Amino acid sequence: MPNKIEIERTTPINIGISEKDRKAVCKGLNKLLADSYLLYLKTQNYHWNVTGKMFQSLHTLFEEQYLEQAAAIDVVAERIRALGEYAPGSFAAFSKVSSIKEETAIPYADDMIHNLVQGNEAVVTTAREIVALANECEDDVTTDLMIERMQIHEKNAWMLRSLITHQS
Repeated sequence: MPNKIEIERTTPINIGISEKDRKAVCKGLNKLLADSYLLYLKTQNYHWNVTGKMFQSLHTLFEEQYLEQAAAIDVVAERIRALGEYAPGSFAAFSKVSSIKEETAIPYADDMIHNLVQGNEAVVTTAREIVALANECEDDVTTDLMIERMQIHEKNAWMLRSLITHQS
């Protein structure tokens, strides 16, 4: 008797996007999921460990951002599943494709801000790449999801950049 996975993989998906295109979009979504997860983890780490004069405001901002990211990670993984692929779910899988590196130290608050700006910008860049591919495949659902993610991460990066003081 075939197992559940074998049955699911043989059940055809007829949503107007070819299997080849679905797999290509999922490859991009896998990278976005990895980038998003590592940014989430980094943001939560910073929330727990931030210190200094801006503790309260950064602690609160980081929490708002990582809570939103947690929900978004689930939505991205579910989009991968809706397209017929399995979502990666391990640090090993994420580290192979993510453009964001895992944080192993506790940086100063200013460095946390800079790192999160870079992380949010990396997610935007990855999402933008997926938009181009999804548009070619006429995958409007993925395009819509990527536009939403870009809006949120561009805003997060802007808010974080606004905390950086430039000295002449």
